[in-house]
Amino acid sequence: MSLLKAIMEAQGGDVLKQLAGNFNMKPEQAGQAVSQLLPALTGGIKKNMGTPDGLGALMGALQKGNHTRYLEKPEELVRQEAIDDGNGILGHLLGSKDASRAVAAQAAQNTGIDVGILKKMLPMVAAMTMGGMSKQVQNQGALGGALSSLGGSDAGGLLSKFLDADNDGSVLDDVMGFAKKLM
Repeated sequence: MSLLKAIMEAQGGDVLKQLAGNFNMKPEQAGQAVSQLLPALTGGIKKNMGTPDGLGALMGALQKGNHTRYLEKPEELVRQEAIDDGNGILGHLLGSKDASRAVAAQAAQNTGIDVGILKKMLPMVAAMTMGGMSKQVQNQGALGGALSSLGGSDAGGLLSKFLDADNDGSVLDDVMGFAKKLM
């Protein structure tokens, strides 16, 4: 399942409804916003994984961050803790507030949704993104099992999309390259 689909369908669509309700918009509008904001976030994840510490930091965050709660309990998204967590995620993925503003501005241009709303929504979408990725790792079992399955039938899975840095269809060479960088 794609990350976008996992977020959109979480809790039977309740996560999207919660997000929409927070900003007095229809769920369809919230879905448009998420679909416009998500590519920048996943691009940030992929970029960070290219650094020596990036893969380890991502895997640690996915295992220990308890981010799945943002998809399992949509009401968590409105809490200040979730917004702070999302802002921290944005800092890691996009690097600066200027980059976050640029992402929101581009999404506003593409959707017609007010840029101010998208700026406020972005930390929540960042938290949901990590929640979706965490859920994917959990569904695949322990991290070691998830990584070992990437060379087989899971070549189209979420983690393989991020780990296949050279897009050759095999993640084994990329995982080995990341492991060498970490050592």
